[in-house]
Amino acid sequence: MKTSLYIIIVMALVIGCNTAKPVANKSNKEELSATKLSDTVSIANDDLEYEIIIIEPGFNYWLNSIAKPEGYYSQQYLETRNLFFVNEWNNRVLQPSRYNPNLYQLQIDYQPNIDYGYEVNYKLYNYFIYFQLTYNQQLTGFLPRI
Repeated sequence: MKTSLYIIIVMALVIGCNTAKPVANKSNKEELSATKLSDTVSIANDDLEYEIIIIEPGFNYWLNSIAKPEGYYSQQYLETRNLFFVNEWNNRVLQPSRYNPNLYQLQIDYQPNIDYGYEVNYKLYNYFIYFQLTYNQQLTGFLPRI
């Protein structure tokens, strides 16, 4: 049986205003589709049987241009930090009256006794850094830095 770790992080800003919207034509639809695809980062590893899906506008660009490259951090470092980040994230999901429920929507099922591999830990860690810098949040006592 395939066990899947689904981390779907969706941040959407809904702005309800009566501004004119451009008429969609075929080329606009293709551009919009390409933009949506580039805002989704997915890591699937059939050997490890875990998957991470991050849907966040701008994250893919940030990961490829600003984040430290793969191999910069050790897997143990990433796992340790991710455990702190996930615990705090899940605490905030459970306290919607204290923390913005639009930012903290879903719990993350991250088990410390499972080896998710380097790529999953790398992208999850970098999402947490991106999230903290983008939304001016601090999940732990560690200041987010790149």
